This record gives sequence, C-alpha cells and structure tokens, in this order.
Amino acid sequence: QVQLVESGGGLVQPGGSLRLSCVASGRIFDINTMGWYRQGPGKQRELVATITSDGSTNYADSVKGRFTISRDNADFTGYLQMNSLKPDDTAVYFCNAEIATVGYSVRDYWGKGTLVTVSS
Repeated sequence: QVQLVESGGGLVQPGGSLRLSCVASGRIFDINTMGWYRQGPGKQRELVATITSDGSTNYADSVKGRFTISRDNADFTGYLQMNSLKPDDTAVYFCNAEIATVGYSVRDYWGKGTLVTVSS
C-alpha cells in the first residue's frame, strides 16, 4: 500500500516558476531512484529528471539548466523546481519512484500526475 501524490501544478506564464512536490506514503522501507516524467498534449511520456537515493541526478536535455530535482529522504518527498518555464513544458507531470516496502518488495510506483500549464 504505497501511494505517490503530486502537488504544485498550475497555470504559469512563460518565464515563470513552479515547484512540484511528490509525497510518498505507505509501508515504505526505502525509496531508490525517484523521477519526474511528463506527458504533453499529443506527446509520449518522457523523462524529465531522476535522482538516486544518494543524490545523483540526471536531466533531459530539454530541461537542463532550468529544472532542479531534489528529495528529502526523511520525509519520503521529492521535488522538482521548474524555472524559466516555456509553453512546451505544458504537460501532466508524474512522479515516479522505485520503492522497497517494509516487506522488501521492490516495485515501481506512479502518482496520478499534476497539470502544469505554461501560457500567457
């Protein structure tokens, strides 16, 4: 019984910023890699950024220099700081995490997504 809940999406003007949060809850023993993915209108889901349990990060080329992924291991929470937003960033953003439950079952979990709309 693990859930990921994203928050922080909304409408923002080009050049603006948003900070997304992803809170994991349930019988969590450990969270391995966390990531953010997005799916824009008429597009396939794409990786935005990932972060390992020890803080190693990777970013899609399209967001490098603009987005920052982070995590709070104590709170089982991940973040995505998005700056200099562009209309092409408009998408539903999904939190993803590889989670080991208390029973040591490792699975990939997804949140339901939060909508980010970048428009003037």
